[in-house]
Amino acid sequence: MQFDRKDYSNEQLLTLYRALLKPRLIEEKMLILLRQGKVSKWFSGVGQEAIAVGSTLALNADEYILPLHRNLGVFTAREVPLARLFGQWQGKLDGFTKGRDRSFHFGSNEHHIVGMISHLGPQLAVADGIALADLLDQQKRVTLVYSGDGGASEGDFHEALNVAAVWQLPVIFLVENNGYGLSTPSNEQFRCRSFIDKGPAYGMEAVQVDGNNVLEVYGTIQRLAHDLRQKPRPVLVEAITFRMRGHEEASGTKYVPQDLLTEWAAKDPVTNYEQWLVAEELLSETGRHRIREQIKVEIDEALQAADALPAPVADEATELADMYQPFEAPEQAPATNGPSSDKRYLDAISDALRQSMERYPELVLMGQDIAEYGGVFKATEGFVAQFGKARVRNTPLCESAILGASLGLSIRKKKSMVEMQFADFVTCGFNQIVNNLAKSHYRWGQNADVVVRMPTGAGTAAGPFHSQSNEAWFVHTPGLKVVYPSSPEDAKGLLNAAIADPNPVLYFEHKLLYRSVTGTVPDEYYTTPIGKARLVREGDNLSIITYGLGVHWATQLAEELALDCDILDLRTLLPWDEEAVRQTVTKTGRVLLLHEDTLTGGIGGEIAAWIAEHCFEYLDGPVQRVASLDTAVPFAPTLEKAFLPQQRLRERIEKLLAY
Repeated sequence: MQFDRKDYSNEQLLTLYRALLKPRLIEEKMLILLRQGKVSKWFSGVGQEAIAVGSTLALNADEYILPLHRNLGVFTAREVPLARLFGQWQGKLDGFTKGRDRSFHFGSNEHHIVGMISHLGPQLAVADGIALADLLDQQKRVTLVYSGDGGASEGDFHEALNVAAVWQLPVIFLVENNGYGLSTPSNEQFRCRSFIDKGPAYGMEAVQVDGNNVLEVYGTIQRLAHDLRQKPRPVLVEAITFRMRGHEEASGTKYVPQDLLTEWAAKDPVTNYEQWLVAEELLSETGRHRIREQIKVEIDEALQAADALPAPVADEATELADMYQPFEAPEQAPATNGPSSDKRYLDAISDALRQSMERYPELVLMGQDIAEYGGVFKATEGFVAQFGKARVRNTPLCESAILGASLGLSIRKKKSMVEMQFADFVTCGFNQIVNNLAKSHYRWGQNADVVVRMPTGAGTAAGPFHSQSNEAWFVHTPGLKVVYPSSPEDAKGLLNAAIADPNPVLYFEHKLLYRSVTGTVPDEYYTTPIGKARLVREGDNLSIITYGLGVHWATQLAEELALDCDILDLRTLLPWDEEAVRQTVTKTGRVLLLHEDTLTGGIGGEIAAWIAEHCFEYLDGPVQRVASLDTAVPFAPTLEKAFLPQQRLRERIEKLLAY
């Protein structure tokens, strides 16, 4: 090992040894427990400990690290209590996820660690968000995030590095190149010679280190971190290493040539560092034995404590409640007799964004073209002049990275609004929403204080990729809230409420309503409660339950036919207002569910099933559904008109009234 000895004290060198040895000894114990059935799965980091230990000890304690499966050394170097760590792996109530997730699929803000999800790549963008928050707060900190060589094939890797480079975020992207993605060798994963070849393409520095040399890893990361704190920018680090055991224990290593295993066994990071310390007379045989026994005693005591921890007891109310961060959302009404003015639907949205930006200095807006251009629909026009580009941020074309960054901002106690240019494009960031934002609080208590604005809907002859109504995808996802206003007044109040809420909210806004609908809207800040429906029209013979553009279709036809009907605007689709639905069904006995989304799998089917289950005795006829055809949204106006449900609405109402 080549290094400048004067840079390290004897105590530092021995501290590194203890930190390097601890995860190895824990792994030896875990493999025994795995065979005994006391842990369900294990991803071994044997042979790679120097990377986790060296990089973690090189950072300050308040700097976040985002590790992967086999980075046990991150957790032990950050002194995460072993009893709780073992309890996590055993699915105990006192583990970090209350038994809801396993392995390293958790975070601990106390220790400034954000664990992985199984999809690997999304966490790279979360690191961007944490670093962005530090940059906005003028904190001289870095964030370090791990990727495997296999996971670096994912699009999230490209998006996260590109965003970090464009925004000059102080992130160290550390790729552990161990030669395999599970069983697939590197030559079947990528064609570049090494990962440092990728750095210049993003305009960032790239550094390669011997991942089995703890001093090289420690010294390199320490130097880079110090530099990035003074001059923020991202750096790509490739650590060359090898995984000595299977991807996980069940997979084995039969696919690895024996001579390769033999070659890397001679490079074992723990053994080699230990032998070097002995040769340098920094570690005696007695000292070596004493340190090992001390760690083993610590492990055994922690295991005994973990074994005594209670297993989780299933409680339906607790499970449901923990999907969301508790939030009492008192309705904030506008001042009595306060000023109001006529506003278009779009103007009301813009008004809410502006007032929320004034109210929450920690709120950051992100989206394609939302800065100087004001967004494609001009919802943020003029915002840069008022709030600056630090808080109103144009993004590259990378929905996944920006949604991931929004979670990172939440971890650093900031709010964010992410604008999808069109709701259709959210598919490119779907994983971040349904697996990261939606599940984060349930898994480890970290809320995602994020609003995703979704310009949605047909009627503008925009074709299949700019017209979809995809709200039902997210209504099916616990952990999210979904709102969909139909009026300018609700558009402002619900958006303010969504931003105030610390949970992830998808806010659907119909493009056709932007400039076609005007209403009286209070000028001052106010909120409309999430989860409460609004009775738009009252009558006794029929209930039309709808939302969005459907409210306008129903109201127009009710006036034309002089219908004696209730029109209930759901406004919130998750959670939807069961009591309001019950009241209108009980009153009229005839129910028609109307939505622009396609029929099959739409929210109308869910509500119809609920009515059949809970209100059957009040019905005077079958519950009817009117929705768009089960096709993609066509482009030609004649085809689009036939696709939408408006022309079928009259027929269904007449049929239901005649029943």
